[in-house]
Amino acid sequence: MHRAIRSSLIVLALTLAGCSFGFRSGGGLPAEIKTVAVLPFDNETSDATLGQQVNAAIREAVERRLGLRAATEAKADLVVRGRITNYEPDEPTSFSGTGTGGSVQVTRRQLSVTIAIEMVANKDGRMIFQERSLSARGDYEPGREADGRKKALEFLVNSIVDKAQSRW
Repeated sequence: MHRAIRSSLIVLALTLAGCSFGFRSGGGLPAEIKTVAVLPFDNETSDATLGQQVNAAIREAVERRLGLRAATEAKADLVVRGRITNYEPDEPTSFSGTGTGGSVQVTRRQLSVTIAIEMVANKDGRMIFQERSLSARGDYEPGREADGRKKALEFLVNSIVDKAQSRW
């Protein structure tokens, strides 16, 4: 009985240990890059809150997923800067209607966010990663634009981390 319980606990522990895999200690980064400064992105859109949301999402991703520590621009090994170049918040994608003479109702909408981003080694000015136009879309139900924005930002962040890691 004790043997079965102990075996089960060992299997559970090994399973949980496998789930904690992540990119820590710079996973794939040049060895000298340990700190990061994410500068405020220039926001070329009319949505004033978008810049803060993009910055927060990117900062969290490079710190957590790439294992970097936050630092000031002067002290950081890596500086991230960028621009939000486009935001289209209201593209209808799905409709329902009653046919002739009836009204048509939008049942799904989509938004898109486009950014330009670069990651530069502060020590020597070497370009570590650059993407001139990176776009993401997020679909949402009418009245729930925040849900679509969250999806688009998650896609952007995943794309940035994946592309940056594949180039190091």
